[in-house]
Amino acid sequence: MLRLLTAGESHGPELTAIIEGLPAGIPVSRDDIDADLIRRQKGAGSGGRMCIEKDRVRITGGVPAGMTTGGPVSLVITNKDFQSWKDRDISPMTIPRPGHADLTAAVKYGYRDLRLGLERASARETATRVAVGAICRRFLGEFRIVIGSYTVSIGSVKAELQGEYPDLFRRAEESPVRCPDESASRQMVDEIARAKEAKDTVGGVFECVALNLPTGLGSHVHWDRRLTARLMAAVGSIPAVKGVQFGNAFEYVSHWGTEVHDSLAPDPDNSGRPLVRTTNRAAGLEGGITTGMPLVIRAAMKPISTTLKGIESVDLVSGERVMTQYERSDICAVPRACVVAEAMAAFVLADALVEKLGGDSLEEMRPRYRALRESSIHELPMNNKAWRFSYE
Repeated sequence: MLRLLTAGESHGPELTAIIEGLPAGIPVSRDDIDADLIRRQKGAGSGGRMCIEKDRVRITGGVPAGMTTGGPVSLVITNKDFQSWKDRDISPMTIPRPGHADLTAAVKYGYRDLRLGLERASARETATRVAVGAICRRFLGEFRIVIGSYTVSIGSVKAELQGEYPDLFRRAEESPVRCPDESASRQMVDEIARAKEAKDTVGGVFECVALNLPTGLGSHVHWDRRLTARLMAAVGSIPAVKGVQFGNAFEYVSHWGTEVHDSLAPDPDNSGRPLVRTTNRAAGLEGGITTGMPLVIRAAMKPISTTLKGIESVDLVSGERVMTQYERSDICAVPRACVVAEAMAAFVLADALVEKLGGDSLEEMRPRYRALRESSIHELPMNNKAWRFSYE
């Protein structure tokens, strides 16, 4: 339903994004987009680039008078650092950095200089995703859907996550590492400082959560329509993310099946949703379809591959064994990856909602949303009689 294209290089003049398929009538504010761009740039462990760039969006199409028209929306973010690159000869880059796309991109595309891969593979590109995600977030907000995130761990430091999700989101915004546990937050800052002192990097784990989703987004009927697959691909596409799970999926493999599934029960209050889940171990998805419970995505981010003290590699010109040369980078990108994950989740969920509701405008979608079927016995009448496949 939705299509997203981004263009531009890390040190080029600008980044561009085009999103197609949004319905007409979504209020879009430049201030809302800029607010998320600012959130993406915050956090302990950020590199020098964050001191240079002051990301602000320029909306160049699809939103006349502050409303989407149903046409493609185009966004531009200027790279301030381009001013220091545009008039200089760029030194050859011939030593691939392990963990980056330097070597694999050169093999695939036949680049004669490794920087050509670096420029496009850089996490700088995620600024455009965050800008698009802000618009998708605004669309989802029309249906009371909320997305937030927080850091679970950095290095060996793990947070104690206590409280309701909205409170976790709020406390994360107040932390320099987006961690809602104040004690763990301080320890995480120290962990990042130790990594910097050692001229190294550190990774971690973060969670992205969507609240107030309706039941029935996604589908079980094709592999590529399962929301599990679509969300894994979207969050897994964030640079340095190497693992994605829903809830505590990897932990549950050591338990029996009866210990990890969410039992169903009639609502004791008979409040119009007679079927309830007392737990959310499925993390909001069953069979690739939303259950109506909070959708919890957990992702693991490896330590950034560019380290101050270098990693053993090979110079592709001389063939000699050498150490990698430092390229300006973060010490820890986990706090910023949280915000990118929100954007990617917002894009996928907006896509799934458009797919579910149909329609060309918010005006058409609102009554269709109110008419969605819920997990209630009176909305799920059963034939309760035997039947046959009847295939020949």
